[in-house]
Amino acid sequence: MTVDADDLHRVVRVHNTVRADDPTTVEELVDWKRQAEDMVWVVAVAEGEDVGVGIGIVGWHSEPQTARAHAWVLREARGRGAGTALFTELARWSSARGCSALETKVASDDEASLAWVSRRGFREVGSESHLMLELDTVDPPAIDPPEGIEITTWADRPGIERGLYEVYVEAEPDIPGEEANEITPFDKWLANDMRGLSDRPEGVFAALAGDEVVGFAKLAFPPDPTRAFHDLTGVKRAWRGRGIAGALKRAQIAWAKEHGYELLLTANEERNEPIRRLNERHGYRVGPGSIVLRTDLSDGA
Repeated sequence: MTVDADDLHRVVRVHNTVRADDPTTVEELVDWKRQAEDMVWVVAVAEGEDVGVGIGIVGWHSEPQTARAHAWVLREARGRGAGTALFTELARWSSARGCSALETKVASDDEASLAWVSRRGFREVGSESHLMLELDTVDPPAIDPPEGIEITTWADRPGIERGLYEVYVEAEPDIPGEEANEITPFDKWLANDMRGLSDRPEGVFAALAGDEVVGFAKLAFPPDPTRAFHDLTGVKRAWRGRGIAGALKRAQIAWAKEHGYELLLTANEERNEPIRRLNERHGYRVGPGSIVLRTDLSDGA
């Protein structure tokens, strides 16, 4: 069954039981729906109890006609059809919105779930490394930008939004796996990608050459106040290879330590070798990643 915002506490309760390592909130899910073209929340009920939940998203950091779907089932309720029911409903909802493909992610070390989605026609289309930096293990780094480059924040330099957007327009299509994504128009990008619930101007670090924004790196702030996530790090093509991304990374690490954060987390597409090397050079530790899988909805997923 689908639920509306008034019943989102049910989705949060099951999700956070299954994913205690990555909790969400009602407010966060509502904000995701604001940012997406459309979003649905689904609950599986057995004997009057919520045993599984799922979300479907279209029109948010995805290829045209491709929906994203995720489902979580309580451990004690698995193997009884709840996951199948959730994905069947998410596939139906996605098809009704003109999507021809359904995409999901599964932890790379979750063999049971990988086998489950494989049996239902999902095929691997990408993989991500998950990395973390435990901030109590490192000293605040010197930012040390290249000559002629100033590292600042959006909070300290309001009005640079158009420059940040120009970086996004060049950087987003160059990320492996993101090539087919549509470039979001400026106003929508600003509202959705830069002014969401988890976004703060002081967490957006910009590299300036004079008045030109030549790169930026953004942190996102989840409900857990001890953690921050690396969002997009991008540098204009003409300015790459000069150490700008490294200076932005060090600015983020220094800022996070100064403000009492314990962990910095990120996910890198396996094919994105430059950003993976950059993170590893700065002490990020690689943990279990995730597999991106997709199925053709015309095959009856």
